Amino acid sequence: MEEILPNLYKIEVPLPKNPLRAINSYVLRSGERSLIIDTGMNQKKCWSVLSDNLKRLKVDLEQTNYFITHWHADHLAGVVNLATDTSAIYLDHIEASVIMSGRYEHWERFSDFLRLNGFPENELQTVVKVYSSPKYRPTKRLDIHPLKDGEEIAIGNYSFKCIETPGHSPGHMCLYEPRKKIFISGDHILPEITPIISLMSYDENPLREYLRSLDKVYSLDVKLVLPAHGNVFERFKERIQELKQHHEMRADEVLSILKGDGQNAFTVASQMTWHVGYESWQRFPPNQKWFACGEAMAHLKYLEDEGKVQRKMQNQKFIFSAI
Repeated sequence: MEEILPNLYKIEVPLPKNPLRAINSYVLRSGERSLIIDTGMNQKKCWSVLSDNLKRLKVDLEQTNYFITHWHADHLAGVVNLATDTSAIYLDHIEASVIMSGRYEHWERFSDFLRLNGFPENELQTVVKVYSSPKYRPTKRLDIHPLKDGEEIAIGNYSFKCIETPGHSPGHMCLYEPRKKIFISGDHILPEITPIISLMSYDENPLREYLRSLDKVYSLDVKLVLPAHGNVFERFKERIQELKQHHEMRADEVLSILKGDGQNAFTVASQMTWHVGYESWQRFPPNQKWFACGEAMAHLKYLEDEGKVQRKMQNQKFIFSAI
């Protein structure tokens, strides 16, 4: 745990057996009500570390609210171990409606979608079994206060503006404090790695949304970025430029792979460049192939909408080729 600014703390919460290793949970301490931003997974190790540090800060959970940057498990699931009957849980309205419904059919829809894109059935079942377990989602119905773009959250001497930044997830939301020039970025802008931009339907275009969201925040006067993973950093505009350049290079790589016969997204993903510590695509664990395929599909959809790639159905699989 470290104090970033007066009454603003960062707690590094471990993510067991996860390549991200940890998530940053931010605590804004106030004499009236405190605010915790992102809570880790629904696992004992996450709860233990977060709980111990909150006790050190003398944070009263009966007088604490929660802001969740987006619905992914490492940000949302752990709130069930912290929130009390007096807590408000804030989440963007797009994702709040799904979470409050308690329905998680998206796993089934995404599985069907991956099959159409060439993902092998045996590896697909391994991933679904892991990520549909309770530790990756809330285990009870949450009463969430939905937020929209432009709303404000005031805690102590801080007043944050909510900024919708879809791309990494449909309702990803960041917080901006204009007086103190701090930007709580969630997974929208990370200092060392690029956020996963994954596709769940060809009716969507998350990469286009992500690039637009980067442009949306670029003009903000930011001196300090508080990301969900990695160290606090200052290179706000420079990092945005780097992230945009990364996806331009990714798109060019996908186009170069598609020269020749048409291919499905899984095959495209197997030929893309990945920096995940494995010697070859064959050694990738199924969950890493899952993420890689999702990102390949996002770039394929982006290129399709740009008129550079065409998609057709062949033998019950989506096949892509360069135009």
